[in-house]
Amino acid sequence: MNAKNDVKKVVLAYSGGLDTSIILKWLQSELNAEVVTFTADLGQGDELEPARKKAELLGIKEIYIEDLREEFMSDFVFPMFRANAVYEGVYLLGTSIARPLISKRLIEIARDTGADAIAHGATGKGNDQVRFELAAYALNPDIKIIAPWRDWTLKSRTDLIDFAEQHQIPIPKDKRGEAPFSVDANMLHSSSEGKVLEDPWDEAPAYVYQRTVSPEEAPDKATEIEIGFEKGDAVALNGEPLSPATLFARLNDYGRDNGIGRLDLVENRFVGMKSRGVYETPGGTILLSAHRAMESITLDRGAAHLKDELMPRYAELIYNGFWFSPEREMLQAAIDHSQRDVDGTVRLKLYKGNVIVTGRKSDKSLYSDQLVTFEDDHGAYDQKDAAGFIKLNALRLRTLAARNNR
Repeated sequence: MNAKNDVKKVVLAYSGGLDTSIILKWLQSELNAEVVTFTADLGQGDELEPARKKAELLGIKEIYIEDLREEFMSDFVFPMFRANAVYEGVYLLGTSIARPLISKRLIEIARDTGADAIAHGATGKGNDQVRFELAAYALNPDIKIIAPWRDWTLKSRTDLIDFAEQHQIPIPKDKRGEAPFSVDANMLHSSSEGKVLEDPWDEAPAYVYQRTVSPEEAPDKATEIEIGFEKGDAVALNGEPLSPATLFARLNDYGRDNGIGRLDLVENRFVGMKSRGVYETPGGTILLSAHRAMESITLDRGAAHLKDELMPRYAELIYNGFWFSPEREMLQAAIDHSQRDVDGTVRLKLYKGNVIVTGRKSDKSLYSDQLVTFEDDHGAYDQKDAAGFIKLNALRLRTLAARNNR
């Protein structure tokens, strides 16, 4: 705590919930610091005005509440989707990609308000502490970072409630008992972890799912949509040009109604432990399938395969908190270069948890009817050429087989 004793002013990432309200009061009472609150609207769906009122109730004079949905989509989510980034084969990185934007604004607000520190509510066991702090240090190497969960003596939910009652912090009635699980949400996804989900053998209760109907309860008739792309980004839905956040919100609605995007996984955290979570990414699941379909007719084979080789490394960088690293930016430059001609339209059917690609078209398509037809191709492809191609590729295999048969 000694390094933090001289902190005068702190910008706190503030949700308005019990934990961050306790952190706010702790910063005031234990560090004697002036607190600035920052609440980001990333499309989590919560009403944000109660956060303002609660901050005012706790004596905060500088309160930042910002709608960052468009920036989140255009500058963070869409660049990630150009890479088709998936961590450990399944996770679409919904929590991971939100943290660098929050850290970016924390650092900017600290600069604008003259604060010498930032604070967050991530625990000492999770990935988010790493993501927040790596991003912050990348943007301001001299910033002081306060992570109360690593510093204070409060160890349990009971301790938190006792502290809240001692300092007259309002406690919602449903927060007085043990929470059944913890939730993080933004426009891209919602994640639920802990408590009733800790045993990976136990099926998640139905009430854990908040963003999607179950596939069994989804409509018996498929929903058909079209997504238009320019340079690898979704720009239109069913022929209507839309902003990134508006388009994605509508994809979320389609995904929700058709039971799309549910994921029950056990992942490897960067800090070393395995954790089980239930994630819902309705719009993102649709967008990933559509983007890959768009690339399938517009990307050269070599570029497409190289992208797939680079993708796990890129996804791991985001998961581990290295969005503002030079290696992520290098990979992003290569990925963005690959997307120059990823333009066109993809048609999909959404049905009971499934995203089914039914068509794709592009003025920049590399798909040739003349080359692949089973009918007369009028000399576009000489099938006799294949014999030499095969023999050359078989040369090393034949040499190896001849040696082994001796």
